[in-house]
Amino acid sequence: MTSELLWPPDDPPRQGLGLMRLRDPEPGASSDTDRDPVAVVHAAIDAGVTLLDTAEMYGNEELVGQTVRGRRDEVLLCSKFGVRWGESGRFEDWSVHADAATVVSSCEGSLRRLGVDVIDLYYLHHRSAVTPIEETVTAMAELVAAGKIRAIGLSNVTVEDVRRAHTVHSVTALQEQWSLGARDVEAMVPTAAELGIALVAHSPLGHGEMARSADTPLATALAEVASTHGVTSGQVALAWVHHQGQRHGLPVVPLPGTTSVRHLRANVAAGGLVLDPEEVARLDEIGASTVEPTRR
Repeated sequence: MTSELLWPPDDPPRQGLGLMRLRDPEPGASSDTDRDPVAVVHAAIDAGVTLLDTAEMYGNEELVGQTVRGRRDEVLLCSKFGVRWGESGRFEDWSVHADAATVVSSCEGSLRRLGVDVIDLYYLHHRSAVTPIEETVTAMAELVAAGKIRAIGLSNVTVEDVRRAHTVHSVTALQEQWSLGARDVEAMVPTAAELGIALVAHSPLGHGEMARSADTPLATALAEVASTHGVTSGQVALAWVHHQGQRHGLPVVPLPGTTSVRHLRANVAAGGLVLDPEEVARLDEIGASTVEPTRR
């Protein structure tokens, strides 16, 4: 059994939109169309960004569903399951639930909140130390067979997880953090390329760190390359992620998140920025020495 093709193998989405921070405006907040969540999503679709990514954990699936209603056929709608917040609400207070029953109930809940009949790409949000990944993916494969999801994705997993999962059902995409300051995913790239799995690179701007000026060698290098091209440091950092697909021989889809139409347009423009090989090599060398903690 194989997943339905979401895109031609040689023509993946150029860029996605991460919706983790998408929220309804606070009551009484000033009307700012630049930060209106509906305006941000519609600006992305208008600009050709077709892959929209949310999660059960984000608590915004209803808003996402309402926002894309009427434009459902223009987007690839992605969601994730398996991670639940603890009662404290602290960032570090969460747990993973990946058993077969949870797969089914989580999918039903996401379909209901999104207001759709099918989710295009459905991810396990985080590997489980308790439930064998074969159990999780078998249940996800049954969702494919039932027409409730079109394709299977994995996030925050290991190379071994990917190989074990792929023996049960084809995996369409891996979603992992990838930026100049977060390079651990590169150890997974050969396996993804071998198995024909796309790499969806979340947090390609390092949670905004790549777009902020700082007195570091990486920030200096980004600023100098940006000055050469007449763009921002953040756009150069995002362009570097775009270049990784050609470099490593697999589809790479950067997934920047934003709550601003202005930033959204800047991110889309970065997809067309061509860096010289020397510039890529320089950023590689400096970025490899930068360590960023993984946050999700």
